[in-house]
Amino acid sequence: MGYGGSRDEAGRVTQQSGDEGIDGVINEDRLGLDTIYVQAKRWNAGRVVGRQEIQQFVGALAGKQAHKGIFITTSHFAKTALDYAQSVAQKVILIDGQRLASLMIDHGIGVSTRHTYTLKRIDHDYFDADF
Repeated sequence: MGYGGSRDEAGRVTQQSGDEGIDGVINEDRLGLDTIYVQAKRWNAGRVVGRQEIQQFVGALAGKQAHKGIFITTSHFAKTALDYAQSVAQKVILIDGQRLASLMIDHGIGVSTRHTYTLKRIDHDYFDADF
């Protein structure tokens, strides 16, 4: 998505245990002037991310003295979670499974092109031209 310049500069995954509620770190620009922290939950569609999970993430952000975070889930968010994310001082973006899939398609991440179709239409300007 353009963060951090090259893919190697863009970010890193934190260790799986002892990550203090942070799963990844993104450099917002090539110089790393600002950092965005990421929490990811791979949950089935029936499991809803609630306010408690967002509160824990915001607490982890506060522990890092961070101002920006992205919480990603393959599931969806409860209204209380959405409302809470809007009410905190940190900028917290919530990405649910549907938006995640859309972003993956838009940016060609984790997907491959199976078929490409070209649709043609009559160019009326071509036929109206004086020869």
